[in-house]
Amino acid sequence: MVVKKKAPKVEAFVLDDVKLKSLTDSLSVEGDCKSTELAQLLKDSLSSFDPVEQIQLISKAGCMLEQLKEDESPSIPLLEACLHALSFLYINLPAKNPLKRAVSSALGSGPDWLQQQMVRCLSEGLSAAFSSAGTDNFSNLTDSITSCLGGFVIGEKCVHQLLTEVLQFFQKALNYYVEQNRILVGCHVAQAQLMQYSLAAVKASMLVVQQSQEPISTAVLSASSDQSDLYQALSGLLNCYTRVLTDEEFVQAVQSTAGMAAVLLIRSLLGNGDNVYFIVAGLLQCSVDAGSTPQWLRKSCACLYESSRPAAVALYLSHGALAMLSWRGKTLSSQAVSLLLLIPDVLLSLHTRVKESSTVMVVARVLTLWSGTAVDCVQEDTCPAPLHLNLIGGSPLIMRLHHHIYTHWEHPLDGVRHQTRTLFQNLLTIHQHCSNHKSDPTSDPYVIQLTQDLLALEWHMKGKYGTLACLVEHIGAEYLLKLDGGLPSRLLGLMGDQTLAPYASDLLEKLLVSHKAQLCMRFKNGHGWMDRWHEVWVTPLLQVLCTAQLDQTTYILDYFLPKLLRCNPSSLSHMVQTLQEMPSCTEKVTGNRGALGALMTCLRAARSQGVLKLVDEKLWGCLVPIPLMQQALVHKHDQVRMDALGLLCETHRSTETVSKDEMDLIRHFLPFNLNSQSPGIRQQTVSLLKKLLCRVKDSAQLLQKRLDQHENDTDQEILSIYKEFLHWFCETLFQVFHPGASFSRCLMALHLLGIIAEHFTFNTGTGGFALGESVSASHAQGVLFCLASNFPEVKQLACNLLKKLPPSAVQLQVPEKLQSLLQVALDLSISNKPFDSITSAHLFNLLLHQEGLQDALFSCIQKHHVPFQPPALIQSQVPEASILEQNALTVVQWLMKCLKDEIMKAELSLLQAAASFPLYGRAHCITAILQQQNTGSLVLLTQWRAVVSELIALCYRMSDVVSPVVQSSSPEGLIPMDAEPDSSAGLQNILQEIQPRDSNDFFTSARKLEPSATGHNIEQQDLESTVHKPPICNQGDGNGEAYRVTSQMVLVCCWRTMKEVSMLLGHLCHSMPLCCPLTHPDGSGVITEDQVEGVGMYFRKQLLQSRHRGAFELAYVGFVRLTEMLCRSGSAKLQQLPAHWMKEVLEEVKSSDPSSKLCATRRSAGIPFYIQALLSSEPKSSCGLLKMTMRSLIALAMPSNNVTSDSSSVPQVHALNILRALFRDTRLGENIVTFVSEGMQAAILGYSSPVWAVRNSSTLLFSTLITRIFGVKKDKDEHSKKNRMTGREFFTRFPALYPFLLSQLQEATISVNSDSGQVKLHPSLFLLLVVLGRLYPSPMDGSSSPLGLAPFIPLIISCGHSAVYRTREMSARALVPFVLVTEVPFTIQTLLEELPQELGSAIQQNHIHGTLLQVLSLLHSYLMDTHRPQSGSELHCDLSSTLFPRLWLATRQNPCLVTRSAFLDLLACLCGGLPVPLSVSQLKKLRKETLHILISSELIAPQDTEVLKLSVPGATQYLQSLAKIAINICLESPHLWECPEFHRELLERLLQCPQYEVRLFALEQLYRRQRAEDTSQHRDLGLLPFDLSVSSLTSLALHETHPDCQAKVMQVLAVLPLPSLLPWRNGMMSLSCQEVVDHLLTLLETSKHSMELYCAVLSLTSHLVVHLAESILQEHSEAAVLYLNRWGALVLQGCGEDQPTEIKLMSAEVLVKAVPALLMTPTLPLGIIHTLALWKGLFTLLQDEDADVRDRAANFTSYIPAHLHSTGVVMGAVSPPVALEMGVGYLCQLFQMWGQVAAGVVNLIEWLLGDEQSDLSCEDSTSLDEEFLFEKGDLNLWAEPLLWAQMLHRHLSTLLRVTSTGISTTEQDRLSAIANHNTLVALRSVETLPALPQFSATLKYTKITLLKERSSLAQKLLTTS
Repeated sequence: MVVKKKAPKVEAFVLDDVKLKSLTDSLSVEGDCKSTELAQLLKDSLSSFDPVEQIQLISKAGCMLEQLKEDESPSIPLLEACLHALSFLYINLPAKNPLKRAVSSALGSGPDWLQQQMVRCLSEGLSAAFSSAGTDNFSNLTDSITSCLGGFVIGEKCVHQLLTEVLQFFQKALNYYVEQNRILVGCHVAQAQLMQYSLAAVKASMLVVQQSQEPISTAVLSASSDQSDLYQALSGLLNCYTRVLTDEEFVQAVQSTAGMAAVLLIRSLLGNGDNVYFIVAGLLQCSVDAGSTPQWLRKSCACLYESSRPAAVALYLSHGALAMLSWRGKTLSSQAVSLLLLIPDVLLSLHTRVKESSTVMVVARVLTLWSGTAVDCVQEDTCPAPLHLNLIGGSPLIMRLHHHIYTHWEHPLDGVRHQTRTLFQNLLTIHQHCSNHKSDPTSDPYVIQLTQDLLALEWHMKGKYGTLACLVEHIGAEYLLKLDGGLPSRLLGLMGDQTLAPYASDLLEKLLVSHKAQLCMRFKNGHGWMDRWHEVWVTPLLQVLCTAQLDQTTYILDYFLPKLLRCNPSSLSHMVQTLQEMPSCTEKVTGNRGALGALMTCLRAARSQGVLKLVDEKLWGCLVPIPLMQQALVHKHDQVRMDALGLLCETHRSTETVSKDEMDLIRHFLPFNLNSQSPGIRQQTVSLLKKLLCRVKDSAQLLQKRLDQHENDTDQEILSIYKEFLHWFCETLFQVFHPGASFSRCLMALHLLGIIAEHFTFNTGTGGFALGESVSASHAQGVLFCLASNFPEVKQLACNLLKKLPPSAVQLQVPEKLQSLLQVALDLSISNKPFDSITSAHLFNLLLHQEGLQDALFSCIQKHHVPFQPPALIQSQVPEASILEQNALTVVQWLMKCLKDEIMKAELSLLQAAASFPLYGRAHCITAILQQQNTGSLVLLTQWRAVVSELIALCYRMSDVVSPVVQSSSPEGLIPMDAEPDSSAGLQNILQEIQPRDSNDFFTSARKLEPSATGHNIEQQDLESTVHKPPICNQGDGNGEAYRVTSQMVLVCCWRTMKEVSMLLGHLCHSMPLCCPLTHPDGSGVITEDQVEGVGMYFRKQLLQSRHRGAFELAYVGFVRLTEMLCRSGSAKLQQLPAHWMKEVLEEVKSSDPSSKLCATRRSAGIPFYIQALLSSEPKSSCGLLKMTMRSLIALAMPSNNVTSDSSSVPQVHALNILRALFRDTRLGENIVTFVSEGMQAAILGYSSPVWAVRNSSTLLFSTLITRIFGVKKDKDEHSKKNRMTGREFFTRFPALYPFLLSQLQEATISVNSDSGQVKLHPSLFLLLVVLGRLYPSPMDGSSSPLGLAPFIPLIISCGHSAVYRTREMSARALVPFVLVTEVPFTIQTLLEELPQELGSAIQQNHIHGTLLQVLSLLHSYLMDTHRPQSGSELHCDLSSTLFPRLWLATRQNPCLVTRSAFLDLLACLCGGLPVPLSVSQLKKLRKETLHILISSELIAPQDTEVLKLSVPGATQYLQSLAKIAINICLESPHLWECPEFHRELLERLLQCPQYEVRLFALEQLYRRQRAEDTSQHRDLGLLPFDLSVSSLTSLALHETHPDCQAKVMQVLAVLPLPSLLPWRNGMMSLSCQEVVDHLLTLLETSKHSMELYCAVLSLTSHLVVHLAESILQEHSEAAVLYLNRWGALVLQGCGEDQPTEIKLMSAEVLVKAVPALLMTPTLPLGIIHTLALWKGLFTLLQDEDADVRDRAANFTSYIPAHLHSTGVVMGAVSPPVALEMGVGYLCQLFQMWGQVAAGVVNLIEWLLGDEQSDLSCEDSTSLDEEFLFEKGDLNLWAEPLLWAQMLHRHLSTLLRVTSTGISTTEQDRLSAIANHNTLVALRSVETLPALPQFSATLKYTKITLLKERSSLAQKLLTTS
């Protein structure tokens, strides 16, 4: 669709009368005819008010001017007057006015002989403008000068002629802007405008200098040039640039441009000699050479030579030097080379000092610019040798630049990361030109090492991908594949991480494109390359698509697959053929999406990219079989269905015809996929179907166009099919809106109908598809009743759709219906159920567009006999007011009148208001009505001003009524629950005490409630007597309906009222036009500045005094809308309010104490919200208010030197809480990161405060800062590298933390001395170790780290001596980042040498334990580090010499079990399979020693005297460490230990250990191993590599008493093959299967306290039960049948909706596996009743609310016996709705197979009738609904009982048509009686419902409708049976 570009807005140029007369008079002198005609055109243009006409007249004048000839002797005075008039217009017209271009065109088209005169006239005009210009005209003159130099020859000559005046003007303007910038600090809007003017002036002056090089050079060369006016003007302009550069209040864009301008001006004045490079280098280094630097330069640039200049000055000057000096196309001098090498040095030293992220961005950009310049320089043949030496890879400068890249490639700013990648690319190019390996980069040692280093990095580092992509372009993909052949699979495996998928896909694209190019070159463009390319890229892709996680394949489809197909489209046929040949594409799929899902993914991507095209409908049925598509469209896995739908809907051309097969497949898809719980799947479904509908629309338009040109029967047939399909589509969606329809189904249908309405419209005419015909009144009613949904999104979509449906179907124009709906809206607006007020608001918004609304409102009002005359109806003299505006004004006025009366009643009794007319409903409706108005085009301004004034007053009154509750010291606890009669009376007393008439100091001191009712008014006494009954409150005059009053109602009433007041006031200020001359000079404003300021003060009070979180959070939302309006209001007074309010609140915080009204608890309540809202009003480009606020808060948050007390710490607590909120605010972006270092210091220092409140707030701030620095958790493992940062990056981004953390750690370690035996813990030590533990070593640091981390190492090691266990653990983790990977073995050796070699040493056990933990952490990190040296380090450092003498620490000689355990963990780590710093022989010896220690330990050879010893602390930890070694020997790595004789004995010992932790550990390892074998399909290998009798496990299962061990042994037995378990052994005894089942069933019945145990026993029991059922066929044991029935009852019990999800999942798994043996067997081992009960349980699970449960239950379709398979029925893994449909169908088929049709039909009719009639007890449900406002009851939001009943009816009807039931008459009569009774109950219940019960009694109405429909369906079946 082509969207027309908006025409630019053209304004006429209008002169004041004096100037117009002056110009007209000058054009009225006598002259020749052509000059007179030209003058007349100009006069007409000047006097015209039509902008288009002005342009046309000037253009015509230009044509006449062009035709003038010198020999015709035109009148010189008149012609000059014309030229002066044109010059005046050109100078004074705005730059963007099209008239200015017309004038320049007219002047430029003049004849050559007039050129001098035109230049003179324009020069005189400019000169006059310069001399008379006021400051307001500076900007316009700047634009005029810029226009003169924009290809306008006359303008250029004019500027050159007036060069001195022009430069003097810019000097004057820039000086003025610099002064104004100091004055306007804090005025954000004015300051932002000033920045634009300044930037334009600097750019224009720079343009003038650039284009005036010749006159400037002449002035420089002339004698005494430094005394000339031009020289003085240039020097003065340079001084202006320096002032801008050194003024940090200017934005970076202005300063950066000033840097370029300064260098340009210096170059212009000094020429292009080498001296320029020298002087610029001096400016960068802030050094001046008096001999080489001219005096005028030192004077003009004096500020730049000061050492105190801002750091960023060097940055902007560097940018200027790179941009403005000559670098390419010449041989660089030594001074130029020195400057080129100096710039990166300056920038690299600068980036460690700057704080603002925006400055970091500029540094990155300038470094990239430098690298591009360096590339240009080294490409020259005459490049100097010193430059080559300094820029070749491996040189110090290049190494520093690479370190900069490694530090910033993970920067939060996208721009910094992008610039970093470009810098890396340029550095590679530079090295390529400087090295001697240009022809073959793969032989370059530097490139080889760089490639290997990058490949060895962790893959979670995003910067790695971009740099590898650069290397691919440099050296090709084949070399990388040679280094790492598994690179494609590894990158595809990373596609499951959404944060990494885009980076991985970009790298994959670079690799496969490069690899293809290299292969094509090798095979000379033949086809032999394709097999190799497919092997490398396509085969791993297909494996991942078949087996990977669904989200991983989603990102592959989004990011990678389209790129692969674009690279090689011919790969598609290979992919399709390979996938269709896989067996899983045709056989049943249960575990994963398989080849079918992969096929759909590939085809979808191919079709959407245009690789796969539909040619004559050959796609469906040939390349993709229709049954395969049908199976994919109802597949169990969501993404398979979405890919199949995408294959149908997504095409490369939007006009591609939709085939009949595609429409049939959509018919197959839609009914089963509307009820999806996943928001993502719903969104994808709607998006894809929208694409299909757009295809229908676009292709229909194309077909219709062809039909209009010539008749075509085929096109006409397609359009008819389209029409039929769309009508079916709409009908299917409208049928969704039945009572009880699920939220997700309604939401999906409304979305899709909204798309239909948007693209096709529901018209009822003959044109188009006439979709309005498919909308009946019942359909519209269904949509209307969606407004009663509890889900706001459904309400909103339904309201929008109703406005688009045909009015004849909606029938709102019918007076009776309009009045009834309006009455419902009015009634719901005072409901005490919060969601009713939202329904009311949507009803009002729907009715506001009806012309008869005012009459309907009068009718409703008259029923209440209330006098009311809306002024909107009287205003008949304002016919231009829209119906919407008049209706809105009328309804708002009526709601305000009602609200005013209700506020008066609420002021008397808040209890009555909460029960009968909570105020928030009316306020919400008023806000919703106002939101529908276009406030910019209001007509009834007088009435709206009155309404706004009254509304603001009402809001204040409402707030006064409820604020005592929400502003109390404890609003949640203020209202007692009314479970007891006494508390109900207390409720009345409290509400009486907190009436608004109390003074403001009510909460400053405690008050007792009056014990008696003395002094209470009569009404209060009456109410108190009422609440004892319990509380029943009558409405209004006491004649209305009685309501129960609960504490929840009162609290909800108060805080929701505060919410609506805040939202209403915020909307009024944000949307209503402001009465301000600047914004609305025509007087069309509605709200005044004083009202806005008053609302601001109201919000200030609420935010600073409210205690209820809901109240101040919602006040914050309204206040944010107000502050947004202040900034753009145009009122200087309002624009300055945020800064003024900020200063006030900061001063109040600074002077606060415990007696202050500011809340010092509740995390400072609303104070942080107030400050956040004020800061959000500041424009993004300005951070002045933020900087001022942060500096003040950090100063308050830092501990003071004064003696800290509770009183003096209140400001500090507030500051810490506010800082926490600001650091959490993502809207502040990277601007807040500047203050992270100071915030971290405040948090750590605050932790040392003696005041608890300060420590608490410091802890919260610290936690926030950790998240702000390291990001949210990206991995479940908190210590994963994904959740950490390299030490280099951390200290580079926050350099101030380096000395702070070091000094704090030095101070903290002084107190760590466990030798004294006393615990001395520094308060900040924990936080310091947390921060340090979040770092990890940077692998790219090389052999030496420039970060200077060495001072931290001894301090962290000394922390390991602490007596606090947690401190020792954290110090061990924190040590890792500070030890280089190459130094780890030597550090471990040094630490081990500190351990004692014999017992009796003076070293404390704490010291030993801390050292061992540090050794363990280093060793774990070393073994897991992919950057670890694979050889060399291990050989040079053998730990055996230090390890063997200290083995006694792991034996009984060591009395401390904790250190014994730690040393055993170290031995286990060293003896594992990973390479360690030990020789092979020493490692073998160590394993023998370790085995000896294990055999002689208490675990294997316990002694009687050691039983007591093993009960001390640390014993469990010690035994578990022994168990780890034992498990490693017998399970994990038995081939390394060479002791097969011990394997079985070790495991037996572990399973018999008295300590349950050891048994549990052993069982967990057994279970993990067996599960791993199952998944790898090696079940035939057996359980273990040695013979372990299963009897040990079976005996343990019978005798184990610990629940966790019981559960784990049951899990182990459940995964073992059943033949290995039977006969079941209990020691020497053998148990029968029935005995074991009996024991397990008894355990099941008594083990419900342990969910894990219950599920494990149920799983094992089910295996045995299936075996037992098979044996029944042979033995016919009645006892076995009883066991089966007991089992069935337990399984059925686990299917209930009230059961935990884990139990339901296990029940589903059990039922699924029992399908072949119990549910679908021809023999009915359980009998028909119990079998049907299990089937019902399965159907219940298929309709469960939990999606996982439904999916698990749907697996039963993959276990259906082959003899039941039907042709044409989809088999395999299907979605739960399809499985439910199939299940009922199979059950009816089984009735016939079993010969139990009669019993089956009776049971299914009972299911159909349900038990809804028991749910219609009105009294209970009503009271429950009123008491618990937000209680939804036991609702299943996914199941749809009506559809379930209709499904049963459909299948039973089919069954009854094909067979006779044989139901007895007695059964028929019984079922008919039940159905008739239910029908009567439903009819009686309907009579008790109010009008339109769909809105007022939704739940009850749904139950009645469902009961009636069930009864009707059952009666139909009974009459046909």
